Amino acid sequence: MTASETGTENAIYMSGVEFAWSGTPRFQMSIAELAVPSGQTVFLLGESGSGKSTLLSLICGINQPSDGWIEVAGQDIVIMKGAARDRFRAEQIGVIFQMFNLLPYATALDNILLPLRFAPERRRRCPDGRGEALRLAEALGLPTALVERTQAAALSTGQQQRVAVARALIGQPQIIIADEPTSALDANAQTAFLDLLFEQVHQMGATLLLVSHDIRLAERFDRRLDIQDIAVVRRDTT
Repeated sequence: MTASETGTENAIYMSGVEFAWSGTPRFQMSIAELAVPSGQTVFLLGESGSGKSTLLSLICGINQPSDGWIEVAGQDIVIMKGAARDRFRAEQIGVIFQMFNLLPYATALDNILLPLRFAPERRRRCPDGRGEALRLAEALGLPTALVERTQAAALSTGQQQRVAVARALIGQPQIIIADEPTSALDANAQTAFLDLLFEQVHQMGATLLLVSHDIRLAERFDRRLDIQDIAVVRRDTT
């Protein structure tokens, strides 16, 4: 039964999902069910190699399961063709990568605006892209002069992180996925970062799924999930 058939409003719903990486060792993942209600902040705990990145790739439509149902923002992404999934991901999902993945020689402002170049719906939701980018940057503690004039490569780690957050948020995607975004920060910086991230996510009414191996962060979230309770992972080295 799908999330739509149960009458619930989930940002993410997975059921009966089967996925396998080919090669040696062979990696297989099974997910009986995962439901993340819209507007919830969720902390997903898992050690390295536990399958966190594979799970995120399935939610984002980067990889396809061999079986099962994946509904994201009300859409069945399993039946979508590759190009349609790419467009959908660009429109509906903002991703904060562990290594930030900024364009090093572009300005902070150009990096923040980048999603609007590839996502028409996000661009329509944000008609004043430059103004919204500067508003987000200011809300995240980045001065306008720095954002407009400074290349990403010249920013500190903390500044790059905030640019990555603004890039994920611009155009109001329904779902924000953050993959180990605090791994390079000390405890004080982690707290400040989460304060800013939660404030912006709540203002947008977005759903946040943050993945980390640092259990100390879990108490800040509406809900904590352990990947070992969600997914069964099997590795065959033969």
